[in-house]
Amino acid sequence: MQKITKSFVDKVTPPPFKPDGKPAQKFYRDDFLKGFALRVTSAGSKSFIVEKRIDGKVKRITLGKYGSLTAERARKQAQALIGDIATGGNPIAKRKADKAERVTLQQVLDTYLRTHNNLKPSTIHDYRYAIEIGLSSWLNKPLLSITKDMVEAQHTKLGERSHARANNTMRVLRALFYFAMDQYENGSGNPIIAVNPVSRLGKNRAWFKVDRKRTLIKPHQLAPWYQGTLQLNQEVTRDYLHFLLFTGLRRSEAARMTWKDVDLTGRTFTIPDTKNSEPHTLPLSDFLYELLMRRYATKEDDWVFPSPRGNSYLQDPKKSVARVGAISQVPFALHDLRRTFITIAESLDIPAYALKQLLNHKSPNDVTAGYIVTDVERLRKPMQKISAFILNQCLVED
Repeated sequence: MQKITKSFVDKVTPPPFKPDGKPAQKFYRDDFLKGFALRVTSAGSKSFIVEKRIDGKVKRITLGKYGSLTAERARKQAQALIGDIATGGNPIAKRKADKAERVTLQQVLDTYLRTHNNLKPSTIHDYRYAIEIGLSSWLNKPLLSITKDMVEAQHTKLGERSHARANNTMRVLRALFYFAMDQYENGSGNPIIAVNPVSRLGKNRAWFKVDRKRTLIKPHQLAPWYQGTLQLNQEVTRDYLHFLLFTGLRRSEAARMTWKDVDLTGRTFTIPDTKNSEPHTLPLSDFLYELLMRRYATKEDDWVFPSPRGNSYLQDPKKSVARVGAISQVPFALHDLRRTFITIAESLDIPAYALKQLLNHKSPNDVTAGYIVTDVERLRKPMQKISAFILNQCLVED
């Protein structure tokens, strides 16, 4: 008759490794307490376990490793666990529920980002920034401890610095709570979170009203702005700013361009990773073609707009933007260049569908657009027309 005691555990030797070199494990089952056992691995690890049928299936529950847990203590834990199972308890579900109730905001964020495979690097960065900066003091708090009052107070506090950032932080938090409501359950299989605490902001109409930015560079400001860019010492930054203005691209789309995305022979370029996740190919106007030809002649790596520090693409050139704004007396943000491009295109009566194609805009309810296949060559004339207008306003000969 085999009984798992301290002396027995001490005498047990590890099983040999498998022929393929992988570790093996061997079980020693107690004859006096059915369901209580010792697991020993080739690496020398010894753990106490309980094996019992739960909900029709044999389950194995680890009590702890020998050393951290004595044989006597493990037997007592096993007796209690086996007794609980005998009366209909489900310790596995209970452990899962206890773990779920202790899950922290940081753990939920990490799990959310790990399980959502389609998130872009920029989205992951934005989500982490929103939670780890905006709610830094909450990261180690159990999610269940975050209340409606806490959400409301923190939203107000964040709003003292930035309404937009406060709203964004709480929108990310709301998404994490909805994710947790489906992800974590109690012992009965019900969600541990019944109500999303961020919902109070909507019910109380507490969301801050944030007007959409409408700033852009007006036609009469283009000449001084353009001259201001020519004063930059970094040619890559100057070309990057010009490329944004003459294409209407989002800043990250242009910054991350590589030379494999550029077809100088066909005079086109492609943005493979766009906001709507569809590759976006556009023609190069004469101005853009000359710009890229000049850059290609001196290229040193795969990035069209490389960082001066090397090994990466150009990051947000805040100092250069500020310098151009100061020199030209035309303060601007990078996204203003996209709004400028759009406004100019609309003023030139570019056909609506051509404009949508230039901007890579998708309208889910626009059935007609779904039947239109736009050849990149059909966009060449509109792109050239927009470039000519901008050059004219910049007092540059085309």
